Amino acid sequence: MVPDTVSRMDRRLPYLAGSWRGGFSLTWRILAVNVIALALLAGGFFYIDSYRARVIDERLVQSTRRMEMIRDAAGYVSPSSLNEMLRAFSLSNGERVRLYAPDGRLKFDSAAAGGAGYTFVDPQEEPLKRHVARFLDEMVDGVVGADPLPPFSEPRVDVATGWPELIAAANAGRAISTARFAPDRTPMITAAIRLKNGDSLLAITNARDITRAVRAERMRLTLVLTMALLSSIWLSLFLARTIVLPLRRLARATARVRLGRARQVAVPRLPSRRDEIGALARAVADMTEALRHRIDATDSFAADVSHELKNPIASLRSALDGLQTVRKPELQAQLLAIAQDDVQRLDRLVTDIAEASRIDAQLSHTRFEPVDLGQLIEQMLLAREARGIERGVRLAFARPRRDVAVVMGEEARLVLVIDNLLDNAISFSPPGGLVQVTATVMNDEVLLSVEDEGPGVPESERETVFRRFHSVRPENEGFGKHSGLGLAIARSIVEGHQGRIVIADRDDAAQGARFDVYLPLAHLNDPGIASE
Repeated sequence: MVPDTVSRMDRRLPYLAGSWRGGFSLTWRILAVNVIALALLAGGFFYIDSYRARVIDERLVQSTRRMEMIRDAAGYVSPSSLNEMLRAFSLSNGERVRLYAPDGRLKFDSAAAGGAGYTFVDPQEEPLKRHVARFLDEMVDGVVGADPLPPFSEPRVDVATGWPELIAAANAGRAISTARFAPDRTPMITAAIRLKNGDSLLAITNARDITRAVRAERMRLTLVLTMALLSSIWLSLFLARTIVLPLRRLARATARVRLGRARQVAVPRLPSRRDEIGALARAVADMTEALRHRIDATDSFAADVSHELKNPIASLRSALDGLQTVRKPELQAQLLAIAQDDVQRLDRLVTDIAEASRIDAQLSHTRFEPVDLGQLIEQMLLAREARGIERGVRLAFARPRRDVAVVMGEEARLVLVIDNLLDNAISFSPPGGLVQVTATVMNDEVLLSVEDEGPGVPESERETVFRRFHSVRPENEGFGKHSGLGLAIARSIVEGHQGRIVIADRDDAAQGARFDVYLPLAHLNDPGIASE
């Protein structure tokens, strides 16, 4: 790959490893989930509005009850005592009390008689923090959609008809309480009632304590929200760092592998991570390593196939070229025999190569069924003996009881394994030699053994003989009779059945080779197998 192409691929990696096709990354999703939870917590501002409304309503109810109590008590005291009672009431409750005659004239004012009064604060003269507090009050009211209180103002002439509350109380025949905003947005609680003698009573208080309590609650809630928001952002970034960044590294590495640079990429295994992310990283790394081995095996197989096909093709070409120049019949017959042998060898090679290349793919989607190895081997040996065995080689088989040596697999593939092992054992056996086959159960495995009386396999070659196209044939066997794929095919099939095949020494210490095949034992009483 040229450097320009590599650089272009590197520029594409962020897109390949980090694109979400118009969606949001995990970082933003994590942050959104946490912020949504905070947004629900921010609904506490609605609580602030309801808290203020409840407090004001409670004050209105209390003012109404006090007016009714004064009305009831006023019928039992003299006019001079009534004024003193109203003054004491004003001082004890912090309310400014006014008493109006039936003609609307002001008769008593607690502010002038030494009782409680109220004074308005000019908002323009207050410090900045008060302006900010009122702005926040208005903002919260706007967010929650609170009904605004009407502004409070005193009549230009202090008479009973100048107060809407007194008019409403006279018309209703009971105490009336209302709430309005002073210029500095503090609640003004007003209560009015008509006394039994026709006088009208008005009590007004500037409930700044309500505003202070509401603002204090709002400040505490704001502090909690601020701390929660900062914590949420920090936790979101922490989660993004521990989740998103490792996934992004894995995505970038797999993208580089997909672009064909597997040899240049080290997929992170994240050994320090003991969670699902670490498990995913190690699984991806193992998968990539397995993919590399598979690619290497494929490349090696292709090279081996090319090498193995060249020999018979070259021999066939030489024979055909010789036929064009040779005129002697005996030489022509010899060349034709060579060509026929080469064609047969090519046919065997192509057949075995096709079989070897199909095994993995076919076993991956083949449905395994219970196979009784004892019965299968017995049928195969009877068929071989019926066809005749070269050089008088004998076959012996200790058949286990029925339904004992049962494995889960594909019968046709297991037949191919046994055939290849028998062919190998017979070809290496001396004339009249004995090939022994056994099938026994060991723990949770079925052990299939094939023993011959041939020269055996040295320990240094016991792994090499399973390589593709590795062929060490007996001295008395003609060249090209075998492709060198039989044992390699047998191992692939056995491993596809979750088993293993090894070469071991014979138990009787006699000369010869012993091939042991271990396959998982099928449990016929398993409900899953029974249902199949």
